[in-house]
Amino acid sequence: MLRVFFRLILAAAVLAPAVLSADTVVEEIIARVNNQIVTRTDYEREQQQLKDEAQQQDPTNAAKVVTQGQKDVLRGLIDRELLLEKGKDLDISADTELIKRLDEMRKQMKLDTMEDLEKAATAQGVSFEDFKQNMRTEIITQQVIQREVGSRLNISKDDEHSFYEQHKSELARPEQVKLSEILISTEQAGDDQAKVAAAQAKADDLLKQIKAGANFEEVAKKESQGPSAAQGGDLGLFERGKLAKQLEDLTFGMKKDEVSDVIRTKQGFVILKVTEHQNAGIPSFNEIEPRLQEAVYMQRLQPALREYLKKLREEAFIDIKPGYVDTGASANQSNPIVTTAVKEASAKELKKRKKLGVF
Repeated sequence: MLRVFFRLILAAAVLAPAVLSADTVVEEIIARVNNQIVTRTDYEREQQQLKDEAQQQDPTNAAKVVTQGQKDVLRGLIDRELLLEKGKDLDISADTELIKRLDEMRKQMKLDTMEDLEKAATAQGVSFEDFKQNMRTEIITQQVIQREVGSRLNISKDDEHSFYEQHKSELARPEQVKLSEILISTEQAGDDQAKVAAAQAKADDLLKQIKAGANFEEVAKKESQGPSAAQGGDLGLFERGKLAKQLEDLTFGMKKDEVSDVIRTKQGFVILKVTEHQNAGIPSFNEIEPRLQEAVYMQRLQPALREYLKKLREEAFIDIKPGYVDTGASANQSNPIVTTAVKEASAKELKKRKKLGVF
């Protein structure tokens, strides 16, 4: 489970090039983007990550997804360098958001300190510094996209209504309940009936507090021993047939915001809350308006982002090694001349990466 957290952002293992001496790195530069470089190691690492993610998400169609995605690998690497440089121009710092996200991750994993989070990463064979750098990159690029592209997209009610009418058939859904839980575990109790009784007593007391007006989500964050505690006990949506029969009969008979009695399960004693109860069919416009707004936003963001990145390319120094293709290139890009100064800057960047242990 710990590895899943770190794989969300960190790429696959770094592919190491040959090293001739303490000062000489044998590495192929395949693209120069202003003062930054893209190496074959970067390129191959990205290809491997694409394969890994495709295999995880859809093993059946992984080969097709990889074939389609491979042609855009260099484009993505250049996009990233351009957005990072724009982030510097805009004085965007990821430090505060990085600390916030790491702390949220620590809480999710129920770890006491950041040092514990670092140890957990190391135990999974993950470089914590690489992990933080990848997360920092993601934060900066997201903020640049939001500020430079997303904030300029104007989405009206008419746009949302139009999307709703065009996609009605796709919006049809089965009956579902959204659940939150508070779990008092008995996994460590074994056959010790005294410990089991103590766990039940604690669950009964928490239910009493909730019925007296305590906030379910706050109690879950503080007291639940389940993996969803950090999210206030949120378990997500369940269709019929996805839950054990006993729990399905109970929860599908409950109304929104209704809380169950204490339930004995294999994991321990559980209190469930129905936070949503969605009927089967096509939801009304008002019911899903936030989702419609997001869908229209994402539909318009991609073409707008590509235009923005083309503009950044036209303003940048980009040199691609023969044999490699930037599928995001603009027809208005100039053909740069690689000067001695540019080559020296590239050499310095390679040395810097070597010192940092990137290769």
